Amino acid sequence: MIKHLHISNYALIDKLDIGFDDGLTIITGETGAGKSIILGALSLILGERADTKAIRDANAKTVVEAVFDITGYRLERFFNDNDIDWDEHECIVRRELSPTGRSRAFINDSPVSLALMRDLGTRLLDIHSQHSNMLLSQSAFQLSILDNIAGNSELLDKYRASYQQYRDAEHKLNETRLAIEQMRHNEDYIRYQLDQLQTMQLQPDEDQELEALQAKLSNITELKEALWHVGNELDNDENSILSRLNYVAQRLEEAERNLNDVEGMSQRVRTSLIDLKDIASSVGAIMDTLYDDPAELARVDDRLNSIYTLQRKHNAQDVNQLIDIQHDYERQLSEIEHNDSIIEELTARVQATHAEALAIATQLSGNRHKAAKHFSKELLHQAAPLGMKNIAFDVEFRDSELSPNGTDSVQFMMAFNKNQRPMPIKDTASGGEISRVMLCIKTIIARHMQLPSIIFDEVDTGVSGDVAGMIGEMMADISRSIQVIAITHLPQVAANGDHHLRVFKTDTDVETLTCVEQLGPEEHVMEVARMLSGKDLNAAAIENAKSLINHKHKK
Repeated sequence: MIKHLHISNYALIDKLDIGFDDGLTIITGETGAGKSIILGALSLILGERADTKAIRDANAKTVVEAVFDITGYRLERFFNDNDIDWDEHECIVRRELSPTGRSRAFINDSPVSLALMRDLGTRLLDIHSQHSNMLLSQSAFQLSILDNIAGNSELLDKYRASYQQYRDAEHKLNETRLAIEQMRHNEDYIRYQLDQLQTMQLQPDEDQELEALQAKLSNITELKEALWHVGNELDNDENSILSRLNYVAQRLEEAERNLNDVEGMSQRVRTSLIDLKDIASSVGAIMDTLYDDPAELARVDDRLNSIYTLQRKHNAQDVNQLIDIQHDYERQLSEIEHNDSIIEELTARVQATHAEALAIATQLSGNRHKAAKHFSKELLHQAAPLGMKNIAFDVEFRDSELSPNGTDSVQFMMAFNKNQRPMPIKDTASGGEISRVMLCIKTIIARHMQLPSIIFDEVDTGVSGDVAGMIGEMMADISRSIQVIAITHLPQVAANGDHHLRVFKTDTDVETLTCVEQLGPEEHVMEVARMLSGKDLNAAAIENAKSLINHKHKK
C-alpha cells in the first residue's frame, strides 16, 4: 500500500507531503481545489508521460516521490530480474522533471526506464476512474477477470510457456519450408559453386603454406647467396669465425693455468664453437636442398591465383573461410536432399507442442466456465442493492484458435431492465451503470486475490441516496482486503472513510496554492455535514453526518 506521497513544484503545488494508512481513505474538496492535480502527480510515478507545462517554477525541477509498503507483494523476482535493490517491506518510487523537459525515473534510487516504472506501477497502484470503465467492454479484460476469480495465474503462466513453444516450433517449420523452397530454387547455383570448391580440394591454412613456399621459390638465388656468405664467414679458412674462436679458446686455456679470474671462459667459448659449427653444418645442408624449380613455382603461383579468385568471388578472407562456405553449401544440399524428413520432424514437433498447449488451454477453459457461474451469482448479488435490481448477466464463451490467452473468447452480456435481451455491456450500459458494475467487479476480485492499492476517482458520479450509501459500504468492504482511496463528492460515501483528507486552495500575496489537510474525527463529521448541507451548515446537517458515520461504524 502507499504510505507517503511527496510532491514539489507541480502545477499549483509548491510542496506537499501526504501520509496514507490502510483501510478506506476519503479525499474531498471543492471542484477545482486540486484533487486532479494530485492524481496527475501520482500518474507520473506510474510511468505516464510528463507535461513540462505542469512545472510550477521554471527554475527548479519537479519531484514526485511515493513510499510503498510492499510486504507480501511477492515482488522479489521483479527487483532481482531488473537489478534493483530489494527490500521486502518498502519500495520508494521517484520521478523528476527538469525545466528543460528531461524526465528521470528511479526505483529505490536506481535509475530505470519509464516502461519499467510503468510495469511496477501496475503492481502497486490502480487508479480507477470513469475512463477506466472502458476496459470493461474489452474481451481481454473480461477474460482476465475470470482468470483472477478462477485462480488461473500459475496455470496461465504454464500455458503461455507451452504456447510459446508451439509458436516457436510453428515458426521454425515455416522458416524451414521457405528456406528449403529458396534453396530448391537456387539448387543449380549451389551445386555449381560447391563443385568449384570441392574440385579445389582445399586444405586448412593452405594459403599460408603456399605463400611461404612461393616466397622461397621466388628468391632461391638470393637465399643461396646469403647462406653461402654465412657458411663462408663461419668456416672457410684460418681467418674464418670458427678458426679465430678456436684460437681465442686456446689463448684462454693458457691464461686459466695462471689466472683464476678467467677460469671457465675457455669452456664458454668452446660451447659457442659447438653451436656455430652446428649452424655452419645446417647452413650447408640447407644449401644442398635449394635449387631452382620453375615448374614448381609456376604450380604454386597457379594454385594461389585460383585460391585468390575464389576468395574474391565469395568475399572470403582466407582458405579457412572458403572451407566454411563449402561446408555451408554441402549442408544446404543435404537439407534439399533430405527435406522431407526434416519437414516431417518439424511438423511432428508442431503437432506435439500444439497438443500440449491445447491440453492446458482446455484446463483453463474449464476453470473459466466454473468461475463464470460463480462470478455471475456474485455480481448479481452485489449489483442489486446499487439500484440495479433488474440486472441480468451472463458470460458468453466462444471457441477460438490457440492464442496467448488460450482458446476462449468471452463477452459479458448484460441487461438492466425487465424483458430486455442481454447484450454486450458496451452496447447496453450507461456510464453510471458501468461504474457501478466495475465497482462490484473490484469488490469480487478483491476477495479472491491480492490487488494493488485502488484509487477510485469519482466513480460514484451520477448516483445519490441509498445507492450512494451502498457504494460507500462496498468501498469500505474492499478496504478490508486492500488499501482503498476514494475521491468523492458524496457524503454517503465519505461517511464510510477510516481516514479523511481535505483538498483546498489557499492564496498568498502572489499566487494560489493547493493544500491538503488530515481531518480528525470531529473535522471528519463537519466535512461530511458540509457536503450534506452546502454552505449553510446547520445542526441538522451535523446530526445527519453523525448518523451516517455511526451507521458505518456499526457495520
